[in-house]
Amino acid sequence: MSLISLPTLLQDAQERDYIACYCEAWNLESFEAVIEAAEETRSPIIAGFNGGFLRHADRHRAGNLSYYAALGQTLKESPVPAVFLLNETDDFTQIHQAIKSGFNAVMVDNERLEIEPYRRLVKKVVCLAHGAGVAVEAAVGRLAHARRDGNATVTDPEAARRFAKETGIDALGVAVGNIHILTRGKAAIQLDALARIHEVTDLPLVLHGGTGIPLKLAPHFLRLGVRKINFGTVLKQAYLRAVQKKLAFYREPMNPHPFMGMGGPEDALVAGREAVKRKVIELLRASNSAGKARKFSDSKEGAQ
Repeated sequence: MSLISLPTLLQDAQERDYIACYCEAWNLESFEAVIEAAEETRSPIIAGFNGGFLRHADRHRAGNLSYYAALGQTLKESPVPAVFLLNETDDFTQIHQAIKSGFNAVMVDNERLEIEPYRRLVKKVVCLAHGAGVAVEAAVGRLAHARRDGNATVTDPEAARRFAKETGIDALGVAVGNIHILTRGKAAIQLDALARIHEVTDLPLVLHGGTGIPLKLAPHFLRLGVRKINFGTVLKQAYLRAVQKKLAFYREPMNPHPFMGMGGPEDALVAGREAVKRKVIELLRASNSAGKARKFSDSKEGAQ
């Protein structure tokens, strides 16, 4: 099946009562795990990479987006409907490259920008992206960050309505108590705030910080307009636990190949992939998307 557009997938989620999961990858094994989990459960999937991480200031050098974009080509051969997303970036040059490289959705991050510069950037991205048949997600409000102090602000419904109308975005990320990089416990999601936002905009709503979101509330989220939840931290936690467990058995001068790259029972990379796959399957089932894969008559790439 070809890639499908983000609006097409989110509309299907609304009509058939499931939440589309964005399960963020960071390397080959994690990307394989996400796709295998979706295929095994017959789930629609949003796969991709974090643009902000690929150009983070702490990196020795920026990640080459072309390497990651090449992995996305495999989605065209998958039997399940998929969207290929470049998540959380405020770099217009990177967004432009992503669009040229085959990503069919981009999420413009607002963490570092004030509202007016951000609004201008989003409008510029929408103009470029929609012209190329690519969908755009943006955000109003800022999430709290579990690892550092921040300027968290709950999404204002009227501000969200105006922003959506002025920019022409396809999906809206909201801050309603969800928290970035919450490695323990669950966030207290403000359902009343979510309801007020849903009342004033008909855009599909997105919850970032999925690791800390209690998925037992999924039926309420569906009723209040949430069509997509982002997961990342929990997948890396599962990966690291599995890799650490396997590598605990390796000591020099042992042969390193069985532990890294041969693909056998001792391979740490395989262990990491399988751990991520199990976690993604769990998330897909909890979001009610398992078994919802179907063939779309509109299988064209793009946002329109």
